[in-house]
Amino acid sequence: MTLLLRTLGADDLAALEEIEQVAYSAPWSRSMFTSELAKPTSRSLGAFTADGALLGYLILSRYVDAWHVMNVAVHPEHRREGIASALLRRVFEDTAGDSASGYTLEVRVSNTGAVRLYERFGFEIQGLRKGYYLDNREDALIMWKTADRGEAA
Repeated sequence: MTLLLRTLGADDLAALEEIEQVAYSAPWSRSMFTSELAKPTSRSLGAFTADGALLGYLILSRYVDAWHVMNVAVHPEHRREGIASALLRRVFEDTAGDSASGYTLEVRVSNTGAVRLYERFGFEIQGLRKGYYLDNREDALIMWKTADRGEAA
């Protein structure tokens, strides 16, 4: 399948919400997406089919000298097709040289598939946020990727 990667905009809000609702037990609200899309310090990237259907997205926000991966989601029917990898690869290319302290994210301790994906891209577990997720008080792993660590072969 050919993926088209492009910056997300206000016209994509309905598709973002649709994926968010099926991907997460505590989904972002439309206002959260609107806020991130409008921030000059954020990057938002979508993966689309040739006919324009959104399959997944990644939202990255800049804080001082590090990038924070705020949200990554792929529609459940299209997981394990390399969509999240393509999104991560592109944002790392787009932000190369602009990440002195690297990249950080939080991920549910139970989401082993996502943890493995992030580790393949050079992220390492650096800490734990107890009770981070509001829906069930699950802990989050804090992961960091230094600016010079790339995807493993």
